[in-house]
Formats: sequence, structure tokens, C-alpha cells
Amino acid sequence: MGHVNDPAVIERLMDTPGRWAVVGLTQNQWRAAYSVAEFLRDDLGQQIIPVNLRGEEVHGEKGYAKLADIPAELQPIDVVDCFVNSQRVGDVVDQAIAVGAKAVWLQLGVIDEAAAARAKAAGLDVVMNACPAQEVWRRTRGHRA
Repeated sequence: MGHVNDPAVIERLMDTPGRWAVVGLTQNQWRAAYSVAEFLRDDLGQQIIPVNLRGEEVHGEKGYAKLADIPAELQPIDVVDCFVNSQRVGDVVDQAIAVGAKAVWLQLGVIDEAAAARAKAAGLDVVMNACPAQEVWRRTRGHRA
């Protein structure tokens, strides 16, 4: 049996203000990371930290090339939100463990059971194959029913 998301963990991560390092967030407005990061910051009140290969600034927030480059005053990272493909996400999860992040969130379609198991074993909360924006939509829609 593979990883199963815990709704209570999803709720806590989304409802607790914190620092979200968004890996794969670039200035490309056509990628999901761009709008989801804006949603995290503007609608959920999270602090976002762009992480991308060029370390470019996104949404007016200073970017970093890798998690280890994020300065001590911005640590610990509460959630590492992974917008990278499934083949590359294991490396990002290992970096998240190494920097002492509290949780990893693998976006829709990003699945790596072994990486999820490593993160759990290291004491991190794990959400896999889910999107915060969709979770909010699902939650508010459910409350109306």
C-alpha cells in the first residue's frame, strides 16, 4: 500500500501560516506553480520562497537556486512544495530532509513512493499528488453541500 494523504495534515499545513519553499516556481505564468504560489501567499497568507535553477525572483519574492541556499533567518522551512516531475522529486525531497524542512508537498501528478517513505521516516509530514488550491476548493464546496 502506498502513501495515503491525511486530511488533517493537509488542513493543518494550509491553515497554519508558515514558510513555503516552492520548488520549480519560475516567472513562467503558464505553469501551475506561478498561480498556485500566488494563491498560497495572497489567499492562504503563506510566505513563499521561490526555488528554481536560476534563483530568479518571482512575485516580488527573492529566489534561490536550491533549498540549501535559503538563508538561516528563513529557516526552518515549513513546507517544501514540489512542482518538479516525478523523476526529479526524490532529489528535492532528500534536500528538504537535509535542510530540516517540516513537510513536503508533492503537487498533482508528482508521485514518488520511495521519496515519500524517506520523508516520513525522517519525521516530515508528507502530502503527495495534491494541490492546495484544489483542496481549498474541495473544502469550501463540501461546506455548502
